[in-house]
Amino acid sequence: MSSQPPTEFDVLLSGPVFLDLIFTGLPQLPESGTEVWASGLGSSPGGIANLAVALARLQLRTTLASAFGEDMYGDFCWDTLANQEQVDLSHSRRFYGWHSPVTVSLAINRDRSMVTHGHPSPVTADELLTDPPRVRACFVHVDHESDNWVRTAKANGALLFADVGWDPTDQWRPELIQQLHGYDVFLPNTVEALRYTRQDDVRVAARQLSEVVPTVVVTRAGGGAYAVDSATGEEADVCGINVAAMDPTGAGDVFGAGFTYGTLAGWPLVDRVRFANLCAALSVQHFGGSLSAPGWCDIAAWWRHLGRREDEALRGYHFLEDLLPTHGCATVRRASATIGLRGRP
Repeated sequence: MSSQPPTEFDVLLSGPVFLDLIFTGLPQLPESGTEVWASGLGSSPGGIANLAVALARLQLRTTLASAFGEDMYGDFCWDTLANQEQVDLSHSRRFYGWHSPVTVSLAINRDRSMVTHGHPSPVTADELLTDPPRVRACFVHVDHESDNWVRTAKANGALLFADVGWDPTDQWRPELIQQLHGYDVFLPNTVEALRYTRQDDVRVAARQLSEVVPTVVVTRAGGGAYAVDSATGEEADVCGINVAAMDPTGAGDVFGAGFTYGTLAGWPLVDRVRFANLCAALSVQHFGGSLSAPGWCDIAAWWRHLGRREDEALRGYHFLEDLLPTHGCATVRRASATIGLRGRP
């Protein structure tokens, strides 16, 4: 029997990369005609970069297909992803005259509001991925008909992970969920799951969605997640981890990265949810979506500090013992208040 050709990467992503500017420590949102000073500011690549960095920091071979502007924002995002975080950008391109999209995130009271400016990408994902690499998984943001590259990746054996975004029309058309036929994992948040299914109970909504996608994980922000796998009959209800949250930007993407890691590692459903839950909890203690993602040293430090406590909520995390580095792991970079800071001559 012939075996499948080896994969070039673990995960393939496509989507827009934003420059994120994150203000924290706000006493309140500004009222019309007023000015509010923030005590903290961070800058980092955002959008699909949140997921790319979170995956790469878990040492998954990650490749990203995206458009980048030929401006300083694009320089910063490209350099951070390719050189600092080791995300492969061989399927991405730079475009002169098209500026990088920007999001300003205002973090307040464990939530955030955002303002974004940008223009449509000058190139489609299919144009960037005319010959998609062989990968173990793809993570797709579903808001329209699947692109050809997604179908090609699936035909080549990739697992398909999907999420959806906020519906600005507030119609939450159920037919969008039907586009998920053929996907393997779906990770909506509570609002998305309930509104798309017209249900008022997360468990009922998840089971209904699992009739379309076998594995469904409904995240509950800081309240953990509920998951069901209709193929195996597994079910998991994991509570949140109590942390001092600074900025929730990108926490859902970090959760998705953790769940992807556990899935590719072949873990039981409950361990996958716990690990994803932990990754997201660690991320909200730092600025920004992408550069807040934990590395293995962060996870190991948390377990050494808290994991051995006699706490019922932490008892399920003992599977980490066999995963974590005991010495010599590298720390990760966090978001800074500026971009393009040059060293002294």
